[in-house]
Amino acid sequence: MKTPYLPFMLLISFLSLAGCATGGVSTERYTLPSGSDTTASASGETRSNASRRTLIMDSLELASYLESQGIILQSDDIRVREASSHLWAESLKRQLDRGLRQRLAARLPNTRVLESGNNADALHLRVNVDQFQGRYDGLAVVRGRWQLYDDSGELLALKSFNVTQALESDGYPALVRALGRAWDQVAADIARGIKAER
Repeated sequence: MKTPYLPFMLLISFLSLAGCATGGVSTERYTLPSGSDTTASASGETRSNASRRTLIMDSLELASYLESQGIILQSDDIRVREASSHLWAESLKRQLDRGLRQRLAARLPNTRVLESGNNADALHLRVNVDQFQGRYDGLAVVRGRWQLYDDSGELLALKSFNVTQALESDGYPALVRALGRAWDQVAADIARGIKAER
């Protein structure tokens, strides 16, 4: 049976996060956790000595309000705020880009995943992240889209992602871990889409 106090408890949890966004506490810095599948292939495939294909990550673009040091909290349907004392230890764009490359390399063991290059017959991936934040209902939200192109620039796939993860406890560490799990799911979805283009 659903308790009537659950929405209130979620609101209190969110306010405890949002309250920290106004300052008055010592500064904490956070890095996204590495993916659960970055050390071994999630699909169980073995990596051959000669990779069969190359994937180049052309760009990962963030919505401008995400290009900040502070972790972003969405306080209602239209308002967001940047935490003043809970900051990313490194640019979010750099963390997402590196993390996605690592996750894709683990999930696509017969594919070389590169940051840049002009390799013939390479696939090219572009990712746009529109939301990467905590939300007032106690969820971490990651939303955006990705595009896959062949080496001649022809669009092979265009897909959106909209992933939510519940926080396992109160506070910014739980939010950052939930965002990391959401990014794992985004990477898994992209990897499946790339495999479908083989």
